[in-house]
Amino acid sequence: MVRRVAARRDGIVTLAQARAAGFTVHEVQRLCRAGRWRAVARASYLVDADLHDGVPRKARVRAAVVSFGPAAAAVLRTAAELHGIAGCRSTEEIHLSVPGRVARPARLAHPEVIVHQLAIGERQLVRIDDIPASTPLRTVADLIVREDRYPAVSVLDSALNRRLVTEDDLLGVPPLIRGRRGAVAARGYLAEADGRAQSPLETRARLRCVDGKVPPDALQLAVRDDDGYLLGIGDLGWRGPRLIAEADGRAAHDTPEAIFADRRRQNRLINAGWSILRFTWQDTLDPNYIPWTVRQAIAAAGRRR
Repeated sequence: MVRRVAARRDGIVTLAQARAAGFTVHEVQRLCRAGRWRAVARASYLVDADLHDGVPRKARVRAAVVSFGPAAAAVLRTAAELHGIAGCRSTEEIHLSVPGRVARPARLAHPEVIVHQLAIGERQLVRIDDIPASTPLRTVADLIVREDRYPAVSVLDSALNRRLVTEDDLLGVPPLIRGRRGAVAARGYLAEADGRAQSPLETRARLRCVDGKVPPDALQLAVRDDDGYLLGIGDLGWRGPRLIAEADGRAAHDTPEAIFADRRRQNRLINAGWSILRFTWQDTLDPNYIPWTVRQAIAAAGRRR
């Protein structure tokens, strides 16, 4: 019975669930000493811990939420992580909202947990695999007032691209952030959001081009031949100079199959008269490199005509 409960909860069971299954406190402690179970948070345990290499991230989040009581919920970067919203820097921290005062011993027992006291309405909460969390819209609103421009716009783009929020939904963000520190800048980020971006890297490359006065005139530009055959889709496109820029993230381009497909697509586009630029995450760290490179490619295209 305990294993069935754990299987539905990322391997986590609470002490209350273990006792309901017939385990005594002494038996739970003995399983922990033997390494078969592992205490992850107060009164929360990873079952069959000896089969895991450490504690899975989602199991740690679930245990943390449970340990802070039924009113606790994942928020900010942790809620974004659960929803699959990309754009924020990955950390080991777990962000929770807990109403009222939180006892100091509870905080000391969970040093990786950052506790917030956010006023979150019942309609702004959902359950993700039975873990309470702020809704995608509330999560986005809370993040963009705290993050700098690039991660904030990346978060917005990701939520739009994954259809967790719509452009109409974003009209409800200004009331949520009104009067909060960072609200003025966040309203500007809303105006820059574009759900066609398929990764934070694409968002960052686009913003570098915007800042460098060479904004792309298309995202996910479909290029076809005279017969209508699709030659390829470019991440960022400039139709006039027939230029495409690709954002080369590791996850999407590192497998042999992906590399093979990228090369064939690139060859088709070049043969059709398009120039291809490729940018990595490291390239986005220099504010000048991407717009300079795009500008040079546009100038070269003009000389060829």
